Amino acid sequence: MNETADLPERESMEFDVVVVGAGPAGLAAAIRLKQVNPELSVVVLEKGSEVGAHILSGAVIDPIGLDRLLPEWRDQETPIQTEVTVDHFVWLGPAGSLRLPNFLMPPLMSNHGNYIVSLGEVCRWLAEKAEALGVEVFPGFAASEVLHDDQGSVVGVATGDMGVARDGTPKPSFQRGMALLAKYTLVAEGARGSLTEQLIARYSLADGREPQKFGLGLKELWEVEPAKHRPGLVQHTFGWPLDNATGGGSFLYHLGENLVAIGFVVHLGYKNPYLSPFEEFQRFKTHPFIRPTLEGGRRIAYGARAITEGGFQSVPKLTFPGGALVGCAAGFVNVPRIKGSHNAILSGMLAAEHVADAIAAGRAHDEIVEYETGWRDSQVGKDLRRVRNVKPLWSKFGTLGGVALGGLDMWTNTLGFSLFGTLSHGSPDYATTLPASDCRPIAPPKFDGTITFDRLSSVFLANTAHDEDQPVHLRVADMALQKASEHDVYGGPSARYCPAGVYEWMEEGENAPRYQINAANCVHCKTCDIDDPNQNITWVPPEGGSGPNYPNM
Repeated sequence: MNETADLPERESMEFDVVVVGAGPAGLAAAIRLKQVNPELSVVVLEKGSEVGAHILSGAVIDPIGLDRLLPEWRDQETPIQTEVTVDHFVWLGPAGSLRLPNFLMPPLMSNHGNYIVSLGEVCRWLAEKAEALGVEVFPGFAASEVLHDDQGSVVGVATGDMGVARDGTPKPSFQRGMALLAKYTLVAEGARGSLTEQLIARYSLADGREPQKFGLGLKELWEVEPAKHRPGLVQHTFGWPLDNATGGGSFLYHLGENLVAIGFVVHLGYKNPYLSPFEEFQRFKTHPFIRPTLEGGRRIAYGARAITEGGFQSVPKLTFPGGALVGCAAGFVNVPRIKGSHNAILSGMLAAEHVADAIAAGRAHDEIVEYETGWRDSQVGKDLRRVRNVKPLWSKFGTLGGVALGGLDMWTNTLGFSLFGTLSHGSPDYATTLPASDCRPIAPPKFDGTITFDRLSSVFLANTAHDEDQPVHLRVADMALQKASEHDVYGGPSARYCPAGVYEWMEEGENAPRYQINAANCVHCKTCDIDDPNQNITWVPPEGGSGPNYPNM
């Protein structure tokens, strides 16, 4: 809804700092702000129904960020319990597997000393730490609009209106969104956040940078038979069922309590519009190297999320008048390590320290240039610089050649140099999709309901909740273009790349083909916003509290 004279004026609250997003970056920033200056007023907005509800990650975390943020954490009761004890890298063929010797792997790829966690539980714990310091944490409030002053500086955000009918009219339960005003606003939305995209466009933050690249990560949590459970075991694979030209890989992490997190990542720069990342994930689980772990077990959770993969070359300018980007909103994921939480925490801390210094100096609504000029020399910048060529080498030479050359480049970067300099990513992901006529359809796997499952039963486990009578939060700008191009030229890839069954082309009936959007299924992965070949779909926040409700992902 647009603000008009017919709507009540927003109420407002003022803070020193508003943080958008209660993930590792946003919570670390809030905690660090209060550590530096306990008198600062800090609020964290979270669009999920509770902190952690929208958090989905592998996750094996490097504790370097936590060690700096909360040095005493190892002596406390935390959800960080399972230390990595065994670390395997495996190539999968159609029927067999080959383990790569660990001594061939660059030192930075070692997971020893890291921890297998539920990142959602870690965020809930961090939120408790933040609240104990006096941070206000508001779950169930989606930041839907950036607020600006007359000079163009960011002065805060507004939360979305609640109780709006599908046709845009107020319902009896209507509640106006609130304006949260601040001297500085830190945006920590995660990959492909809606406010992040607005800020990047308005302030030209991506100018001079490589296009951001993305992957789609799908994850299931399984309770396996005790005899098959090995706490601390970490397995990463690449290869089958993806062909050599399609980037991606998998993980199996053995947590405590007979739990195994199994995940599958597909780089969204793939060419064949018939490919379905969800179906390839299900197919992957049938491999003889994977299936035995799951047999006799029980799947208890499912979810999906986009991952930033552009790395060092694709990090946008981080600052704008009145605020900054932190964490995955800035693209700080280390792709070969499949880790981003350590850099999220470190970047949140770095931004917080510069913001606290600016406020102490009497500043407000200006640009925190110190954060932008300093991140490359920080631990975050050094971490990303060492692996900057892995993704472009993988894209250019395929999985086998790219993994080999990427490993070589990581080894040489360990020694302080690169044979390749800094490589370009080339095209954004959506531009790599080929017309359907140039590609071969891919037969879907059969779903047995024991190891492999369909989308709808999977979405049920994601505990998605959306009021059916609210405006559709997946906006198609030009429906005619969607039919003429997405359907007629590309074969309707949205019905396959979406991991939640949101998009369907109905090929029967009077108005066929008809584009159906099942918005209530959405798990907020943002893949449609990223991978539509015409950039014709925009994801915007639904009502606060909507979306998945992950208990322990």
